[in-house]
Amino acid sequence: MTDKAAEGKIAVLLGGTSSEREVSIISGTAVYQALKSLGRDVVCIDASDDPIGQIRKAKADIVFIALHGRFGEDGTIQAMLEQEKISYTGSGPQASRLAMDKIESRKIFKEAGLPVPETIALNKGLYDKDMPLNWDTCRATHFFPVVVKPNKEGSSIGLSVVNDANGLAFAIDRAFEYDDDIIIEKFIEGEDITVGILEEKPLPVVHIRPKHGIYDFEAKYTQGMSEYIVPAQFDDAVMKQAQDFALKAHKLLGCRCFSRVDMRLAKDNKTIVLEVNSIPGLTATSLLPKAAKAAGIDFAQACLKMLKNHG
Repeated sequence: MTDKAAEGKIAVLLGGTSSEREVSIISGTAVYQALKSLGRDVVCIDASDDPIGQIRKAKADIVFIALHGRFGEDGTIQAMLEQEKISYTGSGPQASRLAMDKIESRKIFKEAGLPVPETIALNKGLYDKDMPLNWDTCRATHFFPVVVKPNKEGSSIGLSVVNDANGLAFAIDRAFEYDDDIIIEKFIEGEDITVGILEEKPLPVVHIRPKHGIYDFEAKYTQGMSEYIVPAQFDDAVMKQAQDFALKAHKLLGCRCFSRVDMRLAKDNKTIVLEVNSIPGLTATSLLPKAAKAAGIDFAQACLKMLKNHG
């Protein structure tokens, strides 16, 4: 597709019905305001009510997808837009689906030689909560502490860190409230880091320091609950490894133009890949825009770059 669509009318798709609806509204509104500041013809559309019909009614030439969570990040809206031959930003249906699926994406990363946490997958239909957990069966007697989280949720929704077997059943039940498939992974002692990708290039590493130790929903979205160091102040070799791993993960899933790759930097300075976010937070203070700013790209220009590299 040509850049003709990117020069025309833009529909920013936000909201939706996922558990990340409110976060999506904030992202989409920020994108709308940024593009408006550049003099672009832009309209906001809430994806919760006939998004394709609304896009057609608005006579949009291109859709800027600012939807987080299911429907937006799992490839559903991307497939619908392709069916309608409507241009859109970000990754395609297959890459989006894989990025949203932690179980499948980690298989791909592991096969390609990227380090990932040791992970156990549980399915709600096969899990018997009345049966005592046998960690030998799970191959994880040495596992604690562990992170329990839904397979296909973002923003750390439904996430728990469990230090012993006493809290495990509750954490599993909590994660199953959000997804029929969940993962239990070995907690990696170390630091939270993330690397944004923009125009197929890694941005500076972001070091995340949550005030209470765990980068959960509260730490992500409550002002003052986390400190962000951009660019991170690790050794050059450590930061290059993180950037290399991030770009490799992005490409392995077939992502397009932009994404954000979340990782842990272990105590031995080994980078462990956690997941790829095909539609990361998109406000001026979100992590990918923070990294872009450190690279000399302001938020409006970053949005423009995403818009021009469309499918």
